[in-house]
Amino acid sequence: MLLTRFDPFKELRTLEERMRGAFSPDVTKDMFSSFKPSVNTREGEFAYHIDVDLPGVKKEDISVKVENGVLTLKGERKEKKEVKKEEYYQCESSFGSFTRSFTLPSNVDAENIHAENKDGVLEITLPKKEGKGESAKQIKVK
Repeated sequence: MLLTRFDPFKELRTLEERMRGAFSPDVTKDMFSSFKPSVNTREGEFAYHIDVDLPGVKKEDISVKVENGVLTLKGERKEKKEVKKEEYYQCESSFGSFTRSFTLPSNVDAENIHAENKDGVLEITLPKKEGKGESAKQIKVK
């Protein structure tokens, strides 16, 4: 009979090594490269407001489009390629492309929407139309 010394942490070390390999920088870069900016929406007396946190995103890399009552934001936060022999111990910044869409209320004046990228925040103002806008209509099911 062959006696082997019992090591209660052997399986734990093996699991740790597997996890370290699974979450190496090459693997995690592709898995977690999406960028989803935070959005705040509010309604004022004369307009709706959408604020999108876009630090480090240039206005040339942002697209704002209205089509069929849907406001679509597209953009990209580009990764800085110029790293001068610095070693990161932790990097929580996310990079990549994003798309966000919002269905607009019927009383939005789509012709006069204004967007401005100010201090890393995209501020979109959606003025309200005079009056109530389109009224709701009940559709009879046949």
